[in-house]
Amino acid sequence: MIKILLVDDEPSILSVLTTLLRKQDYEVKPLSDGAEAVELVKDEKFDLVLTDIRMSPIDGLQVLKAMQEVQPQTPVILLTGFGSVKTAVDAMKGGAFDYVTKPFKVDELLMTVKRALEYHNVMLENTVLRNQLEAKYRLDNIVATSESMRKVCDMVERIAPTNATVLVMGESGTGKELIAKAIHNYSNRRDKEFIAVNCAAMPEALLESEMFGHVKGSFTGASADKKGLFEAADGGTIFLDEISSMPLSIQAKFLRVLQDKQIRRVGGTQSQEVDVRVIAASNESLEEKIKTEEFREDLYYRISVIPIVIEPLRKRPDDILPLVSYFIQREKKQGEETPAMDKLAQLTLEHYAWPGNVRELENAIRHAIAFATENTIRREDLPAKIIDATKEVENADALGSKLDGDRGKSLKAFLKNKEREYVAEILESMDGDKKKAADKLNISVQTLNRKMQLEDKS
Repeated sequence: MIKILLVDDEPSILSVLTTLLRKQDYEVKPLSDGAEAVELVKDEKFDLVLTDIRMSPIDGLQVLKAMQEVQPQTPVILLTGFGSVKTAVDAMKGGAFDYVTKPFKVDELLMTVKRALEYHNVMLENTVLRNQLEAKYRLDNIVATSESMRKVCDMVERIAPTNATVLVMGESGTGKELIAKAIHNYSNRRDKEFIAVNCAAMPEALLESEMFGHVKGSFTGASADKKGLFEAADGGTIFLDEISSMPLSIQAKFLRVLQDKQIRRVGGTQSQEVDVRVIAASNESLEEKIKTEEFREDLYYRISVIPIVIEPLRKRPDDILPLVSYFIQREKKQGEETPAMDKLAQLTLEHYAWPGNVRELENAIRHAIAFATENTIRREDLPAKIIDATKEVENADALGSKLDGDRGKSLKAFLKNKEREYVAEILESMDGDKKKAADKLNISVQTLNRKMQLEDKS
């Protein structure tokens, strides 16, 4: 049962509020002494504190201060007369959730209490998420809650100490460069350079010069010798992003670098040895590129000594909320309170397809934080594209309210049950073939099995 600490030195107000709140099925602890309240909160936990400002000798502001010291996540609502509104507003800047003026309207008071309790629940859920994140945060800047990402982290830890060439594959925005940096940072090369090259961003002539360097006079504009990125990365790691876009002529020269461990500058006559670990990445199928003769097969086998596949975010929904928690923590300014996120916003993020993957989620959180009010992110604070694509969440929320949560079920449980029914329907249409059903749903077989086994625990 929800526990509310009520503090007011006016017996009539204390009695009325106690009766009112208890009728709402709240457990109420009424106190008329602020000093007693300050001592009580040191030993007893509450979901909400409702306190008058003007009390003696310990006033409501001192009660607020005590709560921030021992129970900082518990919201505090201040009761104030008209003449103390400025004091209450100043107190909100100092951490109070809200204030209600006397004489108060019952509906207004109860609505404020409800909002404060919802805020408290969200803060508790965010704390759980942060704890989960800390427990499963395997490598720097990598959130790995889903089984597929945990396997990626395990692989990174195992291959990082080697010098093997790695090919990281995944859709745009899945974090391929992040994985490459993790491999470098956990290797014996971590004290040397990590240099990233986007093969799709430069024309052929410039790419060759950037990678291998050039000698003075080798082409128009080459006014001096220039060291290439392979030389600059000597002893370290070079990351070749979008390697599928590398021109065939450069592919041949790059293959020789991998084979001979030597580079030759454009226009030069002498080769130079380099000790560089190569990590390549592609968001396209290199096998398909080989079939269309756009990528060399021999180079493919050279760079894919150790292949790592990063699944798109839509296939690893377990990572969504932990990523949200991580991005919120990272985006908040130093000294500011961590923004909370309400349940409907969380459900919206969980049910969106994320075509832009983790990068799109990161941008969505930045957008939401910019538009959030009262330090709480709500569904309406998310980008319009995401809201428009998840109408079923809003409709399910309305239906869930009408049905009272499907007679006791939470909205999340309601949506999970509907999701399970849909998965079962698709599975039946595929004659029980899980692989075909998973492909139809655009999820893995493992995720399909998990969704079928979900139990309604609400």
